[in-house]
Amino acid sequence: MTATLPGPCVPPCPWCQARRWYEHGLRWPTAGVCSQAPLTLLTGARFDALDLPVDAGFAVLRRVGRTGPVALDGRARRLRFLIAAGSADELPGLLDWLEWGGVALDLTALGAGGRIVAPVPRSAGGRGHLGALGTGRAVWVRPPEPGREVEPTLPVTGLGGEGGAPDLVRLVSAAATECHRARLLRAGEARTRRPTGDQPLAFSYASRMSAGTRPRSLTL
Repeated sequence: MTATLPGPCVPPCPWCQARRWYEHGLRWPTAGVCSQAPLTLLTGARFDALDLPVDAGFAVLRRVGRTGPVALDGRARRLRFLIAAGSADELPGLLDWLEWGGVALDLTALGAGGRIVAPVPRSAGGRGHLGALGTGRAVWVRPPEPGREVEPTLPVTGLGGEGGAPDLVRLVSAAATECHRARLLRAGEARTRRPTGDQPLAFSYASRMSAGTRPRSLTL
């Protein structure tokens, strides 16, 4: 028996417009249909994605200035920094080299076989990132540009993109530092809400520096 795939909406819904924008404007592969939203973008083909919590992600944006495209998933409260395809496999080694190996950072990378929620472009009804955090939608914080090759703007190991993005080592360094900082801040806030007598957080910048194990990423 042959399955019948649903056709495009008439009139086109925002997800149908978004699919055309991604597949024809950017030539990015997508998955999902409008009746089963959200539409997703497949990682590992044209790009990978560095995935981190929203508070750490916005801190990274303030630190590194220009990057490649950056997407916000309002429902998951995660920022996804697009990086060169194949870079996801390098993340564990980079974290070890930056002396973050074994530290719980809540920092991951999505490569081949992964997917991220496709932000609805502004031209198809997308909104800004502040509205997305309130509604749980996905939006572009730093959008890609249709008709322009995206790959040169993506961070790669050892070389900055032509669009002025930092190299992957510096981006991962900033991301690891801000993920750790955000974790410490959350832990501190949680302690102020708990009754006295709880054990203090065993890991801190001060403890690492006094022990002579200052993360390499703090020196980049």
